[in-house]
Amino acid sequence: MSGGVDSSVAAALLKEKGFEVIGITMRLGLQDSAHSESARPSCCSIESVEDARRVAGQLGIPFYAVNFEADFKEQVVDYFCEEYSAGRTPNPCIICNEKLKFGRLLDMARGLEANYVATGHYARISQDSDTGRYVLRKGVDTSKDQAYALFSLTQDQLKHILTPLGDYTKSEVREIAKSLSLKVAQRPESQELCFISDDDYNRFIRERMPDSIKPGPMLDIAGSVVGQHRGIQFYTIGQRKGLGGSFGKAMYVVRIDPSRNAIVVGAKADLEVHSLTAANANFISIQRLEKPVRVTVKIRYNDPGADGIASPLSHDRFRIVFDEPRIAVTPGQAAVLYDDDVVLGGGWIE
Repeated sequence: MSGGVDSSVAAALLKEKGFEVIGITMRLGLQDSAHSESARPSCCSIESVEDARRVAGQLGIPFYAVNFEADFKEQVVDYFCEEYSAGRTPNPCIICNEKLKFGRLLDMARGLEANYVATGHYARISQDSDTGRYVLRKGVDTSKDQAYALFSLTQDQLKHILTPLGDYTKSEVREIAKSLSLKVAQRPESQELCFISDDDYNRFIRERMPDSIKPGPMLDIAGSVVGQHRGIQFYTIGQRKGLGGSFGKAMYVVRIDPSRNAIVVGAKADLEVHSLTAANANFISIQRLEKPVRVTVKIRYNDPGADGIASPLSHDRFRIVFDEPRIAVTPGQAAVLYDDDVVLGGGWIE
């Protein structure tokens, strides 16, 4: 329970269905030195823990706060900073789901002899009666596809996960919270990353790893030096603002080259790619990708998706060739493959 409306309503729905429900909040520690009165709610804050505790009290369920601070720093925050230093753009929410919510927390649940870990994700999980495999689908609220952020979960993890909000829209969830007089019914959405209180990624990385930030050349497509960058950690593919210099036309980051500590910039057309490769693949509705298949591919959380062909390269790598060029395909992000609303699987963009 994060203290937000989604996990609160998930707990209420499960109790209503007759489950024995225990509320647990992961205490992730204060990972950020910045504090702002205008910052949006964070699942890492003391206030969020107390909101979760109050909701548990309203629902009449036991509540515990568990300390995962060391795990969160090592597996999520350090990963976040290291990926930027390697010229990639991380997705810490997927890692947190895999390693903590449905990793460490699921292990703890088993120790408590609980059958499931339930969350407020807008996704649906079911078991295919023909194959016996657990299947992950988008939630019915198409504007909140959180199945994307669960693509790396294993069959054993999916077997022990409940996502009761998958059949509801966000507006319906808020109405349920209001009908139950939950204090969090009108709580606004959490910020994009729970551990950066002011959404200033640059400041956060600068504070965490100052010695690894080194200015270097900014190059054009032809390899000519057109400026200086402040450190590759502060750039991502497709970025237009904050490049500095006067180019005379709109310029974008089209490539990050950590081996040369260089940023390559170009026109918007230079961002177009026809294919990508992805590694560390995980498949859900199928055991593996054995032959080329038509898929819809999402290359970031808020991507509507695009059609293409997925072909296996090895047991844990695949290639996507898009029907139409895609803009700003970003190493470090997840490429998640869909068949309609079913998640086939996904991998990390190389």
